[in-house]
Amino acid sequence: MAEIYLARQKTDLGATRLCVVKQILPALAGDSQFSDMLVHEAKLAARLNHANVVQVFDLGRADERLFIAMEYVEGFDLNDLLKRCSRAKVPMPFELAVHVLREALRGLDYAHRRADDAGAPFCIVHRDVSPSNLLLSFEGEVKVCDFGIAHANDRLFTSGQHEMDEALRGKAGYMSPEHARGEGIDARADVFAAGIILWELAAGRRLYKIDDGRGSLLEQARAAVIPELPKRGLPEEAELQRIVSKALSKDKDARYQAAGAMLRDLEGYAARARLMTSPLQLGDWLERTFGEEILEKRRARERAAAALERGAPVVVQPIAQEVAAAPTPAPAPAAPSASGPLALGSVDLGPPSSQTKAPLAKQGGQAGKVIWAAAVVVLLVLVAAAVVMLART
Repeated sequence: MAEIYLARQKTDLGATRLCVVKQILPALAGDSQFSDMLVHEAKLAARLNHANVVQVFDLGRADERLFIAMEYVEGFDLNDLLKRCSRAKVPMPFELAVHVLREALRGLDYAHRRADDAGAPFCIVHRDVSPSNLLLSFEGEVKVCDFGIAHANDRLFTSGQHEMDEALRGKAGYMSPEHARGEGIDARADVFAAGIILWELAAGRRLYKIDDGRGSLLEQARAAVIPELPKRGLPEEAELQRIVSKALSKDKDARYQAAGAMLRDLEGYAARARLMTSPLQLGDWLERTFGEEILEKRRARERAAAALERGAPVVVQPIAQEVAAAPTPAPAPAAPSASGPLALGSVDLGPPSSQTKAPLAKQGGQAGKVIWAAAVVVLLVLVAAAVVMLART
């Protein structure tokens, strides 16, 4: 639905900051219903100011193109991270997975409760809580993005645009049954989606799959047949199953009535299971596991943005084109050891990669230089002492 650019915002007094600009594709920006709904929802999203929500800076039109400028989060979305884990065969530690969902629920709870200046609730519902809309930064932050955009997308379900209809149905893997049936939804639909993410992180696979006899993702979402979590030796599995089952109740009245209620239970589970962790640990794991290559690409983009600001010739290309697509399942999160927090598990990672060897070799070379320099200094001191002794005799 959009081309995504890294940009640099500059004030009249010279202050700058990086941001992301989503430029809506012309075919969609020209749809009056879509544009009106997107503008309305983006205005609401701009009222959100929370550590776990991506902030909207600006909304407007330039050269007849509708755009949204928002906070730049340097890291991964959860969908991208799980794909990388799958390719590298590196399980995501389960305590970090629980931490990600706890932080996402914190942002959702804030948005659901947000009221205007007179105290009237905005009744904001995200409508597309999925791994691709949970952003994880190298600082360990977890932020929910794209509030309201899914609401504008829903307008296209009835607009007769077959291509968008097919693309949006790819998001059905995280829809509540009432949403999939086209009924009115409230915050409990977001709770259901969060429950699917928790189920998948605990099970290590997708909840809904397109297999023979299962029907489309949309049909499976309408039926909402939820199997029990597989037994994988996770801590306090019975309590985890209870939380998942309540979040994924087909009857929305039996579901958690608010994201905050699910958050309280998940926090209690994490404390009892000794799975409490911090943003610092999440950021450290992200950077150690996947950071080097990504950071170099990001730095190159930042240099290009700075060069563009100086007027240097730069080929401007979008860093991504946003599409609706089903995420790739990750390998099962690592099971916790009996001795303490979750580790990477028993996956054989093989010998260090060249990316790992290079810093180690550099460190070894620097250490060797220091040792040789110290040895030379000691030798010179010994020689000087010997000379002094001979002079005295």
